[in-house]
Amino acid sequence: MAHGGRRAGAGRKKGSITRRSQEIVARASAEGISPLEVMLTAMRRHAKARRWDQAAALAKDAAPYMHPRLQAVAHTGPNNGPILTADLTRATNEQLDALEALLGPLAGTAGGDAEDGEGGEGPADG
Repeated sequence: MAHGGRRAGAGRKKGSITRRSQEIVARASAEGISPLEVMLTAMRRHAKARRWDQAAALAKDAAPYMHPRLQAVAHTGPNNGPILTADLTRATNEQLDALEALLGPLAGTAGGDAEDGEGGEGPADG
């Protein structure tokens, strides 16, 4: 017997949860007040009365509905290895100019220095 992999007809049908969730949201909206609105109203009342502990607890419960968590992203180089860097401290001005001519458009500098002073490590010593 084969294990794993794709099997025809297996798993949740596409859109089934989404469709059901949309129906629930539409029905709740038609009925009036939502659970999030209740939490926010109570939070505001506690905050107005300076009951900060209760307001903070409600804010903590409501936050995921308004501010989704950011996903952790691992930045890696080629083949999931380290990010490659280059030491340009010993490069000549001519070499740096050649690199800027090649890579400047990628950085948005179009071969010239950034006017706002961003994008570099500081003034060149050379």
